[in-house]
Amino acid sequence: MLAFLLLWQNGAPAAVTARAGRFQSPRVVESSGVTVSRAHPGTLWTHNDSGDGPYLYATDLRGTDRGAVRVSGARAVDWEDIALGPCPDGRGDCLYIGDTGDNLERRNSVTVYAVPEPTPPMTSADTQRVTAAALTLTLRYPDGAHDVEALYVSPRDTAVYLVSKGRGGSVRLYRAGRETWSAHHPVTADLVQTLPIVPDRSAGRLVTGAAIRPAGDLVAIRTYTEIYFFTPRPGGRLTPSGKPCALGGLERVGEGIDFRDDSTLVLTSEADPLGPGTIDTARCSR
Repeated sequence: MLAFLLLWQNGAPAAVTARAGRFQSPRVVESSGVTVSRAHPGTLWTHNDSGDGPYLYATDLRGTDRGAVRVSGARAVDWEDIALGPCPDGRGDCLYIGDTGDNLERRNSVTVYAVPEPTPPMTSADTQRVTAAALTLTLRYPDGAHDVEALYVSPRDTAVYLVSKGRGGSVRLYRAGRETWSAHHPVTADLVQTLPIVPDRSAGRLVTGAAIRPAGDLVAIRTYTEIYFFTPRPGGRLTPSGKPCALGGLERVGEGIDFRDDSTLVLTSEADPLGPGTIDTARCSR
């Protein structure tokens, strides 16, 4: 509520949100990331935070349990976000999974997986699906360990962009170019910039997810209580695009975000004592 009031006082608009559904799969208890399939209309892919195996869960806006897919060749230490983008080899679209969570900011390296988007299971009983072998990118940051819960993949240059949560006092944007996928050793990501998002734990202003519009012309970065918009520039730098919008009234355990279409976002949250995690849509006036 504090974050909403601060944004309102600064003239920031409130998002227009609508509850679409709740996760019906008993296995989805900590939806930490979400992405909207373009090859399979109506399908959403999500995953749990830490404590689960390397599984992706298929659902829709209503939260229907469509079953699980195991990501071949992947481990799940602390999966935090998922994105859809061109595969590193340029053949079709891949799901990119960020095993980049690091609450204590002590991990020597983190991992991003890329796997061709699988065909979704048909029902919750379909639990035998396995993806093609995942490509693995091992990353380090040039300025030490960071907790990173947000990533997106630019359709323009197939680079992976990672956004730090802000535990260290600033929110930073890092880039790993398409060429880094050919490395057989840990790669140091490039620090692109410090973003104009001022972390404030008491206001819920810690970054939990990010998404890029399919055209590659707008990036949305989510905190627990607001959404910021940016225009990508050459080299991956971001410039603010309009005002942030406040997510007043939504769960403070919300983390996932993706574009459903050019003007509507999909937001997901973790389960809480009141029930399963939620799926919401949001529109922001910018």
